[in-house]
Amino acid sequence: MAISFIVNGKPQNVDVSPGMPLLWVLRDTLGFTGTKFGCGMALCGACTVHINGEATRSCVTPVSSVAGKKVTTIEGLSADRSHPVQQAWIELEVPQCGYCQSGQIMSAAALLAKKAQPSDAEIDDAMTGNICRCGTYQRIRKAVHRAAQLHARSAKPGAPVKAEANGSTRAAELAPGALSPAGMLVGGAK
Repeated sequence: MAISFIVNGKPQNVDVSPGMPLLWVLRDTLGFTGTKFGCGMALCGACTVHINGEATRSCVTPVSSVAGKKVTTIEGLSADRSHPVQQAWIELEVPQCGYCQSGQIMSAAALLAKKAQPSDAEIDDAMTGNICRCGTYQRIRKAVHRAAQLHARSAKPGAPVKAEANGSTRAAELAPGALSPAGMLVGGAK
């Protein structure tokens, strides 16, 4: 059965079983390998994508349910790692092993699209269900706050952005295509 939907701004038409999980359609059929398989039961968040702007676990989402909808994967946030969440993740060196980070980033991006300056409690609530085996939760929360600052700066060109306590502003210094310290920030790695 042919199913049509938009992925990262481009129309896609796939001929797969309607019950096939969106995760496998994205990875195996369309080649968007930035979305990761973690648990297969929507418990870990590694497979998080946006469906019409909502953070959604793709491992339990049948592809038939996205017909006519817009799906955004980690590869679709930006072509050059310029999305504020990606910049913050790089700047604060959030990933350790990096495996969960595409799902973490997608959940954070969905939160910031709804709430420009979230509180710690709002961040914790939005990120619940995104498991980090390395325990980088404090850095994740700090990076969400930093991404909010970066987003506010981009909304007001020329406005100063407060540097972190460690003086880091590395995100702005990285050339497009540079790897994060963990080497896994944006999709494409299998």
